[in-house]
Amino acid sequence: MENSDSKSASTIDILERLIIILDDGKLGYTNAAEQVEDAQIKVDFLGFARERSSFIIELQDEINKLGKTTDTEGGPMGALHRKWIDIKSLFTGGGTDSIINACITGEEVAIEEYELALKEEQLTAPLSSIILKQLASIESTRDQIELKKNASV
Repeated sequence: MENSDSKSASTIDILERLIIILDDGKLGYTNAAEQVEDAQIKVDFLGFARERSSFIIELQDEINKLGKTTDTEGGPMGALHRKWIDIKSLFTGGGTDSIINACITGEEVAIEEYELALKEEQLTAPLSSIILKQLASIESTRDQIELKKNASV
């Protein structure tokens, strides 16, 4: 059985990985909002970015409760994803369809990371509840974006 410090460190590591994914999503949506012309999609993307910010704060609060201060930045996978949005828009003239596809891909990566986190045994029930709530919202966001994709086809 893990001691309390080791369990806290493992929990903090899980939460920091989720924060990195959320930060990547926040930055990705902000970037995507700057590149789309459709006003409603722009508003939606900025809303998704704000939601990611609130999720980050929620997880940072949990890390702080475990006795660690938070200082994370977007991870390499997210940076690669954001860069992919930039490059793809250069080639397609910033086409909304390609941006939407990139956002769907980003959400699927986030969902996978959240599902991995939930498999970790050291998460407390309240923390698992927070992660499940955030996961449900991310899945809903992905579904909303897929509807936009289907509507534009």
